[in-house]
Amino acid sequence: MQRTERLFALAEYLRGRRTGVTAEVLAERFGVTIRTIYRDLDSLRATSLPVSAERGRGGGYALDRSYTLPPVNFTAREAALIVALGRFAIDMRLLPFAGTLESALDKVRAALSTSAQRELLTRLRELTFIGVPALPSKKPVREALERAWFEQQPLRITYVDSNFIETVRDVRVLSVIMNRHETRVEGEDVKTGERRHFRLDHITRAEVVRTLQP
Repeated sequence: MQRTERLFALAEYLRGRRTGVTAEVLAERFGVTIRTIYRDLDSLRATSLPVSAERGRGGGYALDRSYTLPPVNFTAREAALIVALGRFAIDMRLLPFAGTLESALDKVRAALSTSAQRELLTRLRELTFIGVPALPSKKPVREALERAWFEQQPLRITYVDSNFIETVRDVRVLSVIMNRHETRVEGEDVKTGERRHFRLDHITRAEVVRTLQP
């Protein structure tokens, strides 16, 4: 990677995240020495890009929080790959948050010019994915899970285990685990503190609970 190309890539990387990143991480990502990264950061500052250093835990180099990002401009090639992978994730049920992903893909398409959108459609028709979708789950359950996870709120689920025994419990979502055929939710029982995995397709009902009942 030439220096001019690296400087542009470094600037784009910093634009894409507002949390601090260390010089060591940047050097590893771009395959250069830490000293070279320091020189590159100085060069970006010389072009009036407000790169600042944050100290302490989670610190590092970042763009000043007052800096306003320009609109995102995708090439047809970039958009085609993002949309194709998004469609594949939705069709194969790779992750449960299909509605939010659909909305994001619409915004990617909307960022393209008319000619780029035509090229995008052409490229998408030339891509074919073959696979077995993960087990289906209920849309209201997926929506409640997404809300509880992103908002860090407890989730009340009605769960049917492998012995067809139905239970209702309040859990805090710790993580969402996705493999080729099923999605599992790692949850911590609010009352007992017990941790266990719940198959998403075995959750028949789910709702976010902001105030837990005794």
